[in-house]
Amino acid sequence: MSNLFSISGRVVGSSNAPYIIAELSANHNGSIERAKKSILVAKQAGAHAVKLQTYTADSMTIDCDLPDFMINGGLWDGYSLYDLYAEAHTPYEWHKHLFEFAKEIGITIFSSPFDETAVDLLQSLDAPAYKVASFELTDHLLIERIAAAKKPLLMSTGMASEIEIGEAVEVARSCGVEEILLFHCISSYPAPTEQCNLNNILYLKQEFNVAVGLSDHTLNNTAAIAAVALGAVAIEKHFTLSRAEKGPDSEFSLEPDELASLVNHTKEAWLALGQTKFARAGVENANKAFRRSLYFVRDVAAGTQLTDRDVRRIRPGFGLEPKHYSVVIGKKVKCDVFRGEPVRWNVLSD
Repeated sequence: MSNLFSISGRVVGSSNAPYIIAELSANHNGSIERAKKSILVAKQAGAHAVKLQTYTADSMTIDCDLPDFMINGGLWDGYSLYDLYAEAHTPYEWHKHLFEFAKEIGITIFSSPFDETAVDLLQSLDAPAYKVASFELTDHLLIERIAAAKKPLLMSTGMASEIEIGEAVEVARSCGVEEILLFHCISSYPAPTEQCNLNNILYLKQEFNVAVGLSDHTLNNTAAIAAVALGAVAIEKHFTLSRAEKGPDSEFSLEPDELASLVNHTKEAWLALGQTKFARAGVENANKAFRRSLYFVRDVAAGTQLTDRDVRRIRPGFGLEPKHYSVVIGKKVKCDVFRGEPVRWNVLSD
C-alpha cells in the first residue's frame, strides 16, 4: 500500500519536502482578527497548512469543580478543565470566516474536531483533512465519525501504547480510510528534548505501514529537523505571533521567524537525505488524567438502567476507557451514583 496522499493538491510523503502545519490552537487570544493575521503570517513564513482546534467547553467536559476536573501543576495549574477550554476554544462561528480567509490567501486550513458536532461543522466547510488529537486517540466512536468523511486522517499518538495506536489505525481502516498519517508526539507542554524518543518514528512507519510525522512540543526546531532525517514527512508545531502576548499555548509555540526557520531547515534536512524500540515518555504519565473516559453526568439512583443521557465520553480520564461506552449503556447501577463520578465496573451490573 502506498503511503503517499495529498491534502488540497499537495502531496504529503517522502517525495516532497516535509509538510509543515502551523497549529493555531488558542493563540488567537480570543480575537478573530488575530486569528486571521496568524494565518496570513503562517503562510508568509512558508507553512503549508494552518490547523485549528474545534470544540467548546461543553463538548470537552462538564462544568464541575470536583478534584478530578481541576488541573494541578504545569502551564495550566489552578484551572478547571471547563474554564481552560472556555478560554482557549475557537468559536464555532469563526470557522467559516477563517476557512474563507485561508482560501483567499492560498493556504490550506483544517482542524482537530473533538466531538461529533465539530465534525459536522468541519464537513459543512469541506475540510480537506482531519486531525485526531493525542488525548482523543482512544475515542473510537469519534474516529469512526471522522473517518466517515473519507478524507486524509492525521492522528497524534502522544501517551498511546502500541496496542492503542493499533486499535485507532484499525478503526480508521475498518471505515475505509487508507490515507492515514500518524504523528509521533510527546504529550508534555513543553516536551523535553531528551525524552523525544524520535526513533519511534521508524517503529510507527514499519509497524503500521503508514506515513509518519512529528507533532513537536519542544521549544526549538532541533527535534523536528532530526525527525525528517528519520523519515518524518510532516511536522506540526504550535504557532503564535508573539510569545510576549501571553496565551494558553504561547510558551511552547513558535514565533514567525522560528516558523520560517522550521520550514527552511526541515527542507534542507529532507534534501540531505539519501534498532527501533517503541517506548512512551515518562513525562506523559500524568497527562493520561486528561484523556477522555466515561463519566456519569447525572445523578442516577441504584437499580437504574443507564442511557446515553446518564454517561458521556468526556475528559478527564479516571473512568473507563471510551471504547467501553457501548457496553456500559444498558447496564444497571448497583448503588446511587452522582454527576461527576467516573464510571467503574464495580458499580455496574447486568
